[in-house]
Amino acid sequence: MESRGGRRISRGMLPLLAFHVVNEYYRSESRPPVTAGLLAANTLIYLRPGFLDNVLPSLNEVWFNPHLIVKNKDLKRFFLSAFYHIGDSHLVYNMMSLLWKGLQLETSMGSAEFASMVAALVAMSQGITLILAKSLLLFFDYERAYYYEHAVGFSGVLFAMKVILNSQSDDYTYVHGLVIPARYAAWAELVLIQMFVPGVSFLGHLGGILAGILYLRLKGSNRGSDPLTILMRRVTGLLNWPFKFVRNLFLSQQRGIYGRGTVGRGQPGGRSFGPWRCRACSFDNSELVNVCEMCSTEREGNVDGSSALHSRRRRDRGLSGSWRCQACSFDNSELLITCEICGTEREGNASGASTIRQQNRRLHNPSPEELRRRRLERYGG
Repeated sequence: MESRGGRRISRGMLPLLAFHVVNEYYRSESRPPVTAGLLAANTLIYLRPGFLDNVLPSLNEVWFNPHLIVKNKDLKRFFLSAFYHIGDSHLVYNMMSLLWKGLQLETSMGSAEFASMVAALVAMSQGITLILAKSLLLFFDYERAYYYEHAVGFSGVLFAMKVILNSQSDDYTYVHGLVIPARYAAWAELVLIQMFVPGVSFLGHLGGILAGILYLRLKGSNRGSDPLTILMRRVTGLLNWPFKFVRNLFLSQQRGIYGRGTVGRGQPGGRSFGPWRCRACSFDNSELVNVCEMCSTEREGNVDGSSALHSRRRRDRGLSGSWRCQACSFDNSELLITCEICGTEREGNASGASTIRQQNRRLHNPSPEELRRRRLERYGG
């Protein structure tokens, strides 16, 4: 790691982090946007590119220090310290953990609720850590410098996420080589990390665990959406509106083509676009047609006069009815001897095969009188 004018230039682990993130998002079907935003925000704050270097506070201005926060009522330290990291390994370890937890939680909760949860956990974990540090000083006169220590990093929020993710799990998991119940993994990791890496913030990690427990209790007592979640949903909807508008604008130009080919330009009545599924053969038809393109079954619930169109189409085709295949239940044309889908022969075919063949010959090789009759029925006059 090098430093130039306050900006960091990675020489090692960050390309590996980028490769892992791209690989996980490529494999994921949901591609959660809030998790991606958090990964990008933490990484950009750490790298401090030129366009952000003069905007972002320096590391010395955002260290989480309980004494300075209480003395100066410094909200900048209170909130921003969670998004700063002091080295490649610190950032990469936290972001790998965020990637794994964020993909699961955001996919199951939804982006709006996940964003609300992250905002709540940042405030709760920092607040609990501050209260713990102050309490140790006031009630126990503890000499260790918890109240005066400096800490940064997203790990407090990650401990809270681990508690929430494993709260209902009955599985077992590995924590640094030990097999323990998943719901107690955060507590085991708290102790083991402190043993192997003494310089980490024990109080910050403990505050994260307690924040996760508190969040679950508050969430359990309030079944509805909290105001912050509602606000996040409205903000997300507002930000997504331009993209949805552009997407729908391009999709609306392609909706005239659906299923097997072009089906038309529009339908009077101001009906919305969208496919409908035939109740007989399950084929997905365009909203612009009222008769199934596959089996000619009339659309269910259609009241705009398509029954006459359907009857005329059947009359033009010489169809006096249909028969249902005994093997696959597909409704076939009266003119067919075998099922159009599975090839099963029509039940009772021996008695009516000759009549059907005659109808087929008349349909495909009509006489001049038959052609004249069809033309009059279709176009009038």
